[in-house]
Amino acid sequence: MKLVSVVLAAGSSTRFGGDKLSAPFEGEPLVRHAIRAARAAPVDRVIVVCSPALEIGEWSGVPPVSAVRVASDALSTSLKAGIAAAGDADGAFIFLGDMPLVPHAAAARLADRIGSHFAALPRHGGKPGHPVLLSRLAFAEIDHLRGDVGAGHLLRSRDDVLYLDESDGSVVEDIDRAEDLARLEARGRRSDAQ
Repeated sequence: MKLVSVVLAAGSSTRFGGDKLSAPFEGEPLVRHAIRAARAAPVDRVIVVCSPALEIGEWSGVPPVSAVRVASDALSTSLKAGIAAAGDADGAFIFLGDMPLVPHAAAARLADRIGSHFAALPRHGGKPGHPVLLSRLAFAEIDHLRGDVGAGHLLRSRDDVLYLDESDGSVVEDIDRAEDLARLEARGRRSDAQ
C-alpha cells in the first residue's frame, strides 16, 4: 500500500491562549513532535496542513515533509486539504499537531491490520485516538465534511471501522490549554528521573 501521513496543524489555539503549535515542548516546538511521529509511520511522504504563519522547520531524509498552507482554521477545511494533497495514495494517516506523545509504533500496527476496512484507529479506555488511518474509500466521504468537524463524526456512523485497543494512553492525550502542556512535560521529566 502507498500511504501518506497528514499532520493537521492549522487550528487557532483559542483555548491555549496563543500559538500552541510553536510552544516549546521538551526543547522544541510542539508541532515537531507530531511531525516526527508522522515520519515514523510506514509512509512515502508527510503533509503538514498548517496556517501560513506556522514554522514547521526543515526536515531532511525520507520520508519528505511538505507544507500545505490554509487560511481557515476549520477542521474540515484542513482535513480536506490534506486528503487532496494525498493524491493517489491508498490511505492516509491523520495525526494531530497537538498530540506530541503518540507512540511511533502505533501507525505500523494500524497499517498491518486495516485490510478492507474504511478506517483503522487506536482506542484507549474506550476512547478513540490517533493516528487515524483512512483508507482510499474514505477520501470521497471526507470531501462532504463542513465546518469545524473532523472525521470522527463520519467514523462513528460506520460499522466497517477497525479499532485497535492500545495500552498507551498517549494515543488520546492532546494539548488544549497551557496547563495540559505543563502537565505532560512534568510527567515526562518524572519518567526520565525514574
